[in-house]
Amino acid sequence: MGNAMWAMRLLIDQSFPPKSKFNVEDIPDLTGKIVIVTGGNTGVGKETIKALLQHNAKVYMASRSKEKAEEAIADLKEDTGKDAIFLQLDLASLDAVKKATEEFASKETKLHILFNNGGVMFPPVKEVTTDGYDLQFGTNVIGHFYFTKLLLPTLLETAKTSPDGKVRVVNTSSSMHMFANLHFDTFRDGKKRAQMRTTKLYAQSKLGNVAFARELARRYGDQGIVSTSLNPGNLKTDLQRHVPSLLRKILDLSLYPAPYGALTQLYAGTSPGGADLNGKYLIPWARVGTARKDSSDPETGVSLWEWLEEQVKDL
Repeated sequence: MGNAMWAMRLLIDQSFPPKSKFNVEDIPDLTGKIVIVTGGNTGVGKETIKALLQHNAKVYMASRSKEKAEEAIADLKEDTGKDAIFLQLDLASLDAVKKATEEFASKETKLHILFNNGGVMFPPVKEVTTDGYDLQFGTNVIGHFYFTKLLLPTLLETAKTSPDGKVRVVNTSSSMHMFANLHFDTFRDGKKRAQMRTTKLYAQSKLGNVAFARELARRYGDQGIVSTSLNPGNLKTDLQRHVPSLLRKILDLSLYPAPYGALTQLYAGTSPGGADLNGKYLIPWARVGTARKDSSDPETGVSLWEWLEEQVKDL
């Protein structure tokens, strides 16, 4: 009961945040910076790309649907006068993830900021990835782990030539990470997984995001990787498309527009202060917060990392 009450207090604090001290106008000039935003064709990802383009970054929109991405790129061109670049990426297919990194490597030798922003929320439990993983954990955690792993050589080389010796990996989690544990026997399709609610599977994947971000920070922080995770806030985006209509109407009363959700990850990814946030968990709006205690436990991080490595070792 104590843990539940603690989680609820944190949830309330993050649901009604004070006015942000960081705004899009505070982003420094990003000329020469190369950035990838996963899931960038809609919602928070699209707003993130909009702000990055406005500050002269070269941005790759890593999305599954070429048609939807091209529509979003056209919208952003109209808003900013600048073009994002489409990168085909299906996080629910490890083969597609590998192809995306190969495509990126054929065009670029540097990567300054990686926003692991994409994800799915509350799909039917029966849905799984191409490789047979739970759709939410497979997309939100495994896909991003493999994407980041394959991009690490480029990130590390970029850090060596960056003025501050750093690059940034920003991992979008959720306040719901506080209401789950990592059940390794539910990451793949199976009987135990089938008995879990889709909300629990989502929360578990968001805890996975935080634990992965912390472990990445521990392993590579001394080589210039600044890895953070964050709760973007309670937002009205396409991510709620699987939420039942009645619940969605109730939730809408307390949801913020998507541009608010971009603030915290833009702060982590672009602000001068963000360079000192390695291993931190951020909350709305652009504040350092407190994640679940076990998410920063090295034992949890090592166990998850080793499991993830095992899944992709033969690819």
